[in-house]
Amino acid sequence: MLEVRQLSSIRDERVLFEDLNFTVSPGDLVQIEGPNGAGKTTLLRIIAGLGLSESGDVFWNGSSVTKAREEFYSDLLFLGHSTGVKRELTAYENLAFYQKMHGTPDENRLWDALARVGLAGREDVPAAQLSAGQNRRVALARLWISESLLWILDEPLTAIDKQGVKVLEQLFQKHVDNGGIVLFTTHQDMFHDNPKLRRITLGA
Repeated sequence: MLEVRQLSSIRDERVLFEDLNFTVSPGDLVQIEGPNGAGKTTLLRIIAGLGLSESGDVFWNGSSVTKAREEFYSDLLFLGHSTGVKRELTAYENLAFYQKMHGTPDENRLWDALARVGLAGREDVPAAQLSAGQNRRVALARLWISESLLWILDEPLTAIDKQGVKVLEQLFQKHVDNGGIVLFTTHQDMFHDNPKLRRITLGA
């Protein structure tokens, strides 16, 4: 389904990774790991079409993502270091906007998503007045309303407590059990002894 083929990246004359190859299929839970500076964020951004590689390509359903962007992006949910939350909109309005653009409008799912990330009672507060952690939760709430097959998540657990981590673990597991794909990075310990978890190590 998702194939990384002969991918190489160089930053400031330093090779981050070279001739990287791997395939990810529906039902796969994949963690990209490695020390700081190994290129984890760079790799996810290249796969998501937000960065350029020195060589190689990324394929989705057998087609290069550079040539099948519309199909690829319709199947993709990317959460990076930037939350992508519109500061002038409320938490509810941010999610409603996302759902209208990427899924089937369902007000009940919106309220459920807000409750699951601990924003019930704060849904009408403009994002500009929310804390950095709360804005991160607005971004994460998209996972509960997403209809995308492929989730690419760069450090999704930033500013999330232990209970929140457990909730996200369950959500990731449910997504892959339903045939979805989760490709993520994290500095936190997740999926301890989970046989479904596959690790790809950079800088090894």
